[in-house]
Amino acid sequence: MKRGRLTAAVIAAISVPGLGLGLGLGAGALASAAQASSRTSSAGAVFARHFSEKPVVIDCQGEPRVRPGKFTLSCADGNDYLTGLSWASWTAGLASATSVQEVNDCLPYCAAGHFHGYPVDVVFWGGASVHGHPGSQRYTRVTLLYPGARPNVGAHRGPATVTLPLWAASS
Repeated sequence: MKRGRLTAAVIAAISVPGLGLGLGLGAGALASAAQASSRTSSAGAVFARHFSEKPVVIDCQGEPRVRPGKFTLSCADGNDYLTGLSWASWTAGLASATSVQEVNDCLPYCAAGHFHGYPVDVVFWGGASVHGHPGSQRYTRVTLLYPGARPNVGAHRGPATVTLPLWAASS
C-alpha cells in the first residue's frame, strides 16, 4: 500500500471525526475550513504533548510491545489477528501500518473453521499510562480501514472502518 493512501486514510479516520464535521456550507466554508485546520494543528500539538517518547501497544499477555510484527485482536480464542505488520510510523500518539487481518470464519464451528486474509490499514492511537512501566504510554484504540474486501459480520459484509478499544497491561 502506498504511504500517501495510508496517510489519507489515517487523516480521514482520525481528524475528520475530531473536527465534529462542523464545517459550514456556502460563502463561509473556506473560512471555516481554515479555522478547522488551525484547530486541528493546535489540537494535534496538545495531543502529542500528553504522550511520552515510549509509546507501546499491550499484547494479549499484558506485555508492552513496540512495532510488533503480529498482533492478536481476539485474545480469548485467537480467531482474529493482524500479521505482517509493516509500520509506516510509530510516534507519540499515533502508529500506522499496513497488514493482513486473518479471521477465522468458524464454519461449521471455530475449531473446524478456516482463516481468511483481508488487507487492512491499521492505526493505533489514543493514550494512557502503562501500569508498572513509568514513562511509557500505551495506545488505547485500534482503527482498521479496509481498502477492499473485508470480513463479514454475521451474514453481512462488515463495515469499511472499524475502531476497537485495546486492553491495558495486567497489574
